[in-house]
Formats: sequence, C-alpha cells, structure tokens
Amino acid sequence: MSSYNILVVEDDREILDGIGIYLNNQGYNVFKAQNGIEGLEIIEKEEIHLAVVDIMMPKMDGITMTMRLREHYEFPVIMLTAKSEEIDKVTGLNIGADDYVTKPFAPMELIARVNSQLRRYMKYKNIAEKDEENVYIVGGLELNENTVQVTVDGKEVKMTPLEFKILNLLMKHPSQVFSADEIYERVWNEQPVGTDTIMVHVRNIREKIEINPKNPKYLKVVWGVGYKIEKQQTK
Repeated sequence: MSSYNILVVEDDREILDGIGIYLNNQGYNVFKAQNGIEGLEIIEKEEIHLAVVDIMMPKMDGITMTMRLREHYEFPVIMLTAKSEEIDKVTGLNIGADDYVTKPFAPMELIARVNSQLRRYMKYKNIAEKDEENVYIVGGLELNENTVQVTVDGKEVKMTPLEFKILNLLMKHPSQVFSADEIYERVWNEQPVGTDTIMVHVRNIREKIEINPKNPKYLKVVWGVGYKIEKQQTK
C-alpha cells in the first residue's frame, strides 16, 4: 500500500497533521497543502493517487481546486465538508468529487473511504488494460470498457471513474432496475453507507448523456424502486 500517494489539502494545520498521521500509519505516502493553489502545485510535480480536499480554504477553495484538477486528472477526490455546507457538498459531487466526509469525522471513517476509493480507482484503471472487446450500445449511447470511453451519438462524453462504473453496470443490464443500495454494493463492493450520493451521481450522468435531462431517453427512474437504462426501440 506504500506505493500510493495521498494528497491532503486542509487549511487547519491541526486537522491536516492529524489526517497525515492516520494515513501514514496505514502505509500511505502523504503530501500536504493548506490551500488549493498549493495542492495543484503538488499534483503537477507528484503522481497522486487520491486527494482529500477541504471545501473552505483561503486563496483557492476546494470546489475550484477540484474543477481545475478534473481538467487533467481522474484520481478520486474525497471532500471534507462542514454540516453547514450541504449545498457545497452537492456542488462538489457535481463537479467531479467522488465522495465526501462531514466534519467532525472519526479518523477510521475517512480511512475506510480512502481505502474504498483507491480499490475502485485501481480496478477502473485496469479496465483499459483488458484485451477483449467490451462495448455496450443502447441507441446512440455507447460505452467501451476497453478504452474507458462513453459516447453519445458519436460525441465523447467525459465521465468520472464513479460515473463510468455506475453507467457501466446499468448498460450491461438494459431494462433491469437497480435500487440505490444495489448500485452502491456493485460499485463500491461493500455494504451501503450513504446511498444518498447515488441520486446526485445519477443526475450528473443524466446531465451528460441526455439531450433533455428532465425528459430522459436513456437513464430512467422507476419511482420507489431504482434506476435503469431503457432499451431503445428499433425502427
């Protein structure tokens, strides 16, 4: 596990050092920054596998930093939020964060989420190394496991690792309805601990693949049950 580099960006020195100690004890290499500008500078110099980013910081906040890094990097981002930052939390997920932890938090909760995100990210990276052709097509929507690409009517749509995994699951089983719990278990490979984030990610996927997200063609909600990819009628 020592080969993984974790970036922690937090302006509170006590919290920053505390997280660093717990991650070091788990065998991770830790890089520290106290604002978004410092965080981006480290990312440019080092190979980072996951970032833990506070939302409220001076000079550059966590939302802006995540938007900037998502232009070039796909590693997981876990946001640290205060309970009063509910809107910022949703914004963070929408612009590319993979998970969040609300302050105050138990150190082992953060460690568990770091471990989970890294496991999923490494599996996601390995998809591109497979030789077999794994392409799923529903109407004009196409997902290629081999190249880790999603296209809509021939135009590539950029997905975060989490969005790709969720869409991949649904496209492998067109018309099958998956509950939020089932999606969480299949994507995270563990028991659900906060499936409210699934709704946000599904909405984010829909914004990317649908012409009219409010009247979706592909990604449908089955009220009270879950989500599915709708098979398209052939003319």
